[in-house]
Amino acid sequence: MKFIDPGFKGTNPGYYSAAVVSHGMLYVSGQLSINPDTREPCTGGIREHAALALDNLDRILKAAGARRDQVVFCRVYTPSNEYWGAINEVYRDFFGEHKRLSLIHISEPTRLRRIS
Repeated sequence: MKFIDPGFKGTNPGYYSAAVVSHGMLYVSGQLSINPDTREPCTGGIREHAALALDNLDRILKAAGARRDQVVFCRVYTPSNEYWGAINEVYRDFFGEHKRLSLIHISEPTRLRRIS
């Protein structure tokens, strides 16, 4: 196993790694809408939250020598279905033509939706 250090400047209080490469596959821990250098949470709307989480992912991908078009699967958590359209737009802008497998989990009870 190889542990990936994305160079985040903030101290992560969690007991986990940002990412690990094992048998040629990169596994990335969930990324929040927190600035990893200052540990400050995002103050914008849902688009800004999604963009910051994806920026964090991008830093990890680059540190691992990987590209966005190599992402196989991406899981998204949102507190409400009402945010799905905005989140999807940000993800589309981030990934471009690369249509990876995705799953969106809506925190409202008993709602789970598959996306692509």
